[in-house]
Amino acid sequence: MGFAFSNELELTSSAFANNGAITARHTGDDVDVSPALSWKNAPAGTKSFAVICHDPDAPLISANGTYGFVHWVLYNIPASVSELAEGCADYTQGVNNFGNSGYNGPLPPEGHGQHKYYFWVIALDAELNLPAGLSLWQLLEKIEPHAKAMNRLIGTYQRG
Repeated sequence: MGFAFSNELELTSSAFANNGAITARHTGDDVDVSPALSWKNAPAGTKSFAVICHDPDAPLISANGTYGFVHWVLYNIPASVSELAEGCADYTQGVNNFGNSGYNGPLPPEGHGQHKYYFWVIALDAELNLPAGLSLWQLLEKIEPHAKAMNRLIGTYQRG
């Protein structure tokens, strides 16, 4: 089926507005806890969700053509779930580009200006029961055939 952006599937956060500033609490400059997220209007037949956070503004390009910096990879979220509490440690955590399992928030290089952070929710047509520790690119390879809908919430952050 492939990835399909959806205007119906809606992702929001009580911590920041779309295209708004992410508070320091949710960054590596402070407590570094994941923001609360919620979504609605998942398509019929959704069996699970995945959530990712990626910074495409990070000045990194790897040999295999990937770019940016991955801050969070979370999956095996049941279809009955429509929100993640702040600091969510539930479900299955993948590995971020810090080399850690779970969420590590924005922490752009000093003097690098404002970065945009893309929080994505992806609705899947299957319960895949994937193992912990997948990278973003490993996850995307596994879920791509099962993606029914996806949408994003963009937050910004700039170090003082």
